[in-house]
Amino acid sequence: MADASRLKATIFVGGLDNAVTTQVLHETFVPFGDVVNVTLPKPDLPSSTDPHRGFGYVEFEETEDAEEAIYNMDQSELFGRVIKVAPAKPQKEHNEGLGSKSAIWETEAYAAKYNVSEEDRQVAEREHDGSNDRPMDPMQGLQGLDEAGPKPK
Repeated sequence: MADASRLKATIFVGGLDNAVTTQVLHETFVPFGDVVNVTLPKPDLPSSTDPHRGFGYVEFEETEDAEEAIYNMDQSELFGRVIKVAPAKPQKEHNEGLGSKSAIWETEAYAAKYNVSEEDRQVAEREHDGSNDRPMDPMQGLQGLDEAGPKPK
């Protein structure tokens, strides 16, 4: 199954009690369709006594089964706790978004958008210096806007 369709068939289940296991989660969601995989992420700290982080993911064979599970199980009760069931979101890379291990200005996307070569900077400065001689005409560049329709080629 492709990653995009796999993601659409995967649901997030949050607000889980510590007593919930992968077997319990599997049995809870199997009435909605064939369950392919159940994951309960472990705590980040190895010293933690919790068996999981309080949420999990259930992957179904079919997207429709996942939608049915969300519709029927969101805000239901499991082991005395109200659970949240929603579509799973793609996992973020460790170097993007909040909690990232690197500064935003060190990312490729930021560099591509904001880094300017020295040559381009000099050209911009020359254009800026030359524009101080006379005020800019507010009508500059508006020629031909009085005609409706596409521009002739």
